[in-house]
Amino acid sequence: MNKLIAKQIPHTFELHGDVRHDEYYWMKDKSNPEVIAYLEQENMYYDEVMKPLETLTSELYEAMIARIPASESQVPVQKGPYFYYYRSEKEKQYPIYARKRAENRMALASSEEEITIDENALAHNDDYLSVTEQRYSTDHRYVAYLENRDGTDSYTLFIKDLHTGDLLEDKIPNVYIYSSVEWSNCGQYIFYVKLNELQRPYQVWRHEIGTKNTADVLLFEESNVTFNLYINKSRSNRFIFIVSQSTTTSEIQLIDGDSPLVAPQLFEARREGIEYDLEHWEDDLLVLTNENALNFKLLRCPLDNFNERTSVVPYDEKRFMENIYPFKRHVYVTGRENGLKQVWRIEGDSLVQLEWKEDIYSVSLVSDQDYKATEVLVQYESFLTPKTTIRIDIESGEREVLQEAPVTGEYDREQFVQQQVWATAADGVKVPILLHYRKDVLNNGPAPLILNAYGSYGYSSDPFFSAYRLPILNKGVIIAIAQVRGGSELGRTWYFNGKMQKKRNSFTDFIDAADSLIEQEFTTTELIAARGGSAGGLLVGAVANMAGNRFKVIVPEVPFVDIVTTMLDDSIPLTTLEWDEWGNPQNEDDYFYMKSYSPYDNVEAKPYPHMYITTGLNDPRVGYWEPAKWVARLRELKTDDNTLVLKTNMGAGHFGASGRFNQLRELAEGYSFILSKFGF
Repeated sequence: MNKLIAKQIPHTFELHGDVRHDEYYWMKDKSNPEVIAYLEQENMYYDEVMKPLETLTSELYEAMIARIPASESQVPVQKGPYFYYYRSEKEKQYPIYARKRAENRMALASSEEEITIDENALAHNDDYLSVTEQRYSTDHRYVAYLENRDGTDSYTLFIKDLHTGDLLEDKIPNVYIYSSVEWSNCGQYIFYVKLNELQRPYQVWRHEIGTKNTADVLLFEESNVTFNLYINKSRSNRFIFIVSQSTTTSEIQLIDGDSPLVAPQLFEARREGIEYDLEHWEDDLLVLTNENALNFKLLRCPLDNFNERTSVVPYDEKRFMENIYPFKRHVYVTGRENGLKQVWRIEGDSLVQLEWKEDIYSVSLVSDQDYKATEVLVQYESFLTPKTTIRIDIESGEREVLQEAPVTGEYDREQFVQQQVWATAADGVKVPILLHYRKDVLNNGPAPLILNAYGSYGYSSDPFFSAYRLPILNKGVIIAIAQVRGGSELGRTWYFNGKMQKKRNSFTDFIDAADSLIEQEFTTTELIAARGGSAGGLLVGAVANMAGNRFKVIVPEVPFVDIVTTMLDDSIPLTTLEWDEWGNPQNEDDYFYMKSYSPYDNVEAKPYPHMYITTGLNDPRVGYWEPAKWVARLRELKTDDNTLVLKTNMGAGHFGASGRFNQLRELAEGYSFILSKFGF
């Protein structure tokens, strides 16, 4: 196939005395047959480019498939009289959710399994299936779950009677993808978050089981378009929290789970820049807030007086507290310190950190544990250690390893290394980089290296174990994560110094990380690839313009690359929610700052590295047209003969294919492209 050249139709944007030309703006119209034809032509070219790599792709895919255990099962989590878990069977695409009724963990082995949801049965022959929220009624008779078959954020709520196995007639469309479904304690009412026409979660409704949706009651509507809306239940089941939240401000209302017909009660009205989160513990509410505490402090207040607040533990600037996990007998807190995820237990007025043997790790509390449990389940993993579930006696603190996730095939963790190194940014800030590689890789000098990053919304990129990474490591490739500013790896300041008018720090941190890895002789410019998805795709897209000559390959997945145009279009899902992250280009300063790094607006007539770009036709988070337009402009202007491909998933959205075999195939294809450019 000859070089693809997309049609150009003149289109201009004028704002703040500036004119931007967008000759590929026409690609935004999905109903235009020419748009679909163009995407399909790009997919044909992708297939043509990837055909010579079929052997390598199949080798990687089969090696990943071989790593799937014959069966996998989550450690059962106690919730009332049942222990809930999910399991996977090797030949099946989707997980199976189940439960056992048992008095204690010791009795599980002799208890009969009851399947609650088999996603494989739900999938039928559809190409795409996503099941997100699963909420069990307090009496454990019903399970409410969300299902989607097109990759958007709009899901349908179903309710299954676990006594009969039948679905109730209650069926609610247009429910948000996550944090959007909760039961009243009586099991007669269900609360849900509804989307507007722009797929923004904006309303909380109450539905009575056995009635038509037309009788549902609207409880709250979020009118501020920069706020997200979700609901969650306190671990005690006492309250359902309605949470309105922007990236800088929050507001919470409480629904009494025992009195579902009573109107929600406001805890504290929103104040710009003040974030808080709530949990219920015995006679108090626990309040995690950033008011006069950048990295959050923990307070408590009685249920009958929200204004009477006292400190639970002294504030420590070095400790970033993120979540509260109250059990009836003790309270645990999760957060970050020394660049790593941590779990603390409150003892008196102190936080006591759970200690671990490795220097690099991730640790978290298992979700949905019973408030009255006598054990705490912790999940621990590192680059070297598979996900391990540990039981901690809530009184004695005694630990017991319940399960280490099985690794099929040969794996000797002693043959691999995990390491933290630091890069010095242009402004002198030290940027952490995590490395994972086979011990012998550097014996003969620099090695191929894939540098990953995200760096937005305060999301942290933490070490995790993946058996599917082993085929890549066994080829002598180093996997690296640059923990750039914009995440929260080093606390809230790390996030604030990588957003809005400081966003360019994320990109320059990444470039400085690459330079440092080259200077330290881990790799070379001929053996390094950059990889990032979504906002991480924006990052590596900006890097392609700013320092593309540092990299052999760049892999932007579902990349957010036309940031100015998108942030000016409030008809696009999620745009208004993002103004506190990137800026609002209606403001002149924000406009020109965003334009200065926008990957699409800064394509130049110069060489670019090999590039492997993905998108989804139904993606509500990053419109397919952004990478499609970017690729068209790159093809028009770049002066090299390096490979540039665009793969559009025509039946999915932001998260790519569903089903683990399909996902592994896509993963193998991306790695195959990278390795081929390294000379494999």
